[in-house]
Amino acid sequence: MKIPASWQTRLSKEVDAPYFRELASFLENERASKQIFPPEGEVFRALELTPPEAVKVVLLGQDPYHDDGQAHGLCFSVKPPTTPPPSLKNMYKELQADLGIAPPNHGDLTAWAEQGVLLLNAVLTVVAHEANSHKNKGWEQFTDAVVNAVNASETPVVFCLWGAYAQKKAKLVDRARHRVVECAHPSPLSAKKFFGSKPFSAVNAKLTEVGRPPVDWAL
Repeated sequence: MKIPASWQTRLSKEVDAPYFRELASFLENERASKQIFPPEGEVFRALELTPPEAVKVVLLGQDPYHDDGQAHGLCFSVKPPTTPPPSLKNMYKELQADLGIAPPNHGDLTAWAEQGVLLLNAVLTVVAHEANSHKNKGWEQFTDAVVNAVNASETPVVFCLWGAYAQKKAKLVDRARHRVVECAHPSPLSAKKFFGSKPFSAVNAKLTEVGRPPVDWAL
């Protein structure tokens, strides 16, 4: 597994760690016998699109979508022509209520990533049609290291943590330097609490507070 060049210096200790080698071996075996999402070339897509020096927001997801044609390495995002899944539809509803931005006709969040929103899942792979199937295999340790690398930055970053799972990583964030926006997850299970939380305007307010340009959330 090749870490994108821009992140290699910050994550070099992880690549050489026994857990990461075990994870790479596990994934090789899984791919030999099962369908794994996202495709191998897109596992680190979030890191490729958002190099460390460009990160201004970290949006944390849980694990990749597990149905055909969905996961492509960015949390919550799907490539056209795939229909946006329920969580993403709920995000679009809240985006419209919060900022008046009409829902796009696609589910591709690449434009956010290109503006410095690191769309990072806690677990980066999944077996087709089996949610959370690669949980506790080493990915959580790796993505903790990514969060730690961002946290080490002198430039303030906004961490956007939706739901209890993402909020576990809040303990890694130095709140004296960075900012945190926490709310419920946009999943249909918790959407009632997500609606009305105005996370998009909250993130932009925090960015402005620390002297960084806001995100253009329109897609």
